[in-house]
Amino acid sequence: MLKKLFGLAPTLEPDGSYSPSKLALKLGTVKKTDYDHSTYQKYRGRRHKVLVVCTEKKDMQMRNGKRFSTGNHPVEALVPMLHLREAGFEFEIVTPTGQAVAFEMWAFPHEDAAVKDIFESYKPQFEQPGCLEDVAERLADGPSDGHPYAAIFIPGGHGAMLGLPEDANMGKLLAWANEQQIFIITLCHGPGSLLTTALDGGAFLYEDYQMAVFPDSVDEMTPMLGYLPGHMPFGLSERLKALGVKVVNKKGDDTVVRDRHLLTGASPLASDKLGKLAAATLLSELD
Repeated sequence: MLKKLFGLAPTLEPDGSYSPSKLALKLGTVKKTDYDHSTYQKYRGRRHKVLVVCTEKKDMQMRNGKRFSTGNHPVEALVPMLHLREAGFEFEIVTPTGQAVAFEMWAFPHEDAAVKDIFESYKPQFEQPGCLEDVAERLADGPSDGHPYAAIFIPGGHGAMLGLPEDANMGKLLAWANEQQIFIITLCHGPGSLLTTALDGGAFLYEDYQMAVFPDSVDEMTPMLGYLPGHMPFGLSERLKALGVKVVNKKGDDTVVRDRHLLTGASPLASDKLGKLAAATLLSELD
């Protein structure tokens, strides 16, 4: 009762899942992002596509059995896409099985015209994406130089930890990208997808890499504010550290870092900086 009184109780949704409390939404989401409308000299080369790998799963079961209503964070997905679109890149959106992309719509910045515009532009693809398995098999079996991809972008949001870290096709795609030196762009909880390179005893491809990742310590605190309805099933940053990753941030801030062909950001606060880093990097390094 006290949590409800002070706005700390997670909100029970009609489907039985929980979205963040009123206080958590006030503290942890924005009505308008810090997207700064940067302009770029547009890319005109043949590698004009960014493959966007999203989650199709909405519910994350906490350790106490409650379900968190999640998906991809809209700011983390759409703000980097705005920068990449402005730099001349197009998007191909996929989910593991081709089901519709799940978004944390409670975090959507409804007063941000630019974010609303790109969301509406790609809404048909978000609702009917391609299938990750089909793309991974096509690329693995196809000629090494016959693809149009400049980068692979894995948006964050807690939903990025659902399915993707265990998806063999994600691992196959990342192994292909590593061989071809394709840039990987990801942030917040999106780096969980990188765990797939160590499935079935495989060698983890990102050992000794520097990364910005959402800290487990922050995830452990958020149930107190009602952001999460319980504690996470596992800690992402600790799993990555156990595999040799050097996590460079201690807070859920705007830290971004590039290490070789991997670009990462720490949280939703890093979305704009990561988008700018990604756009500038691709424009400077692609033919």
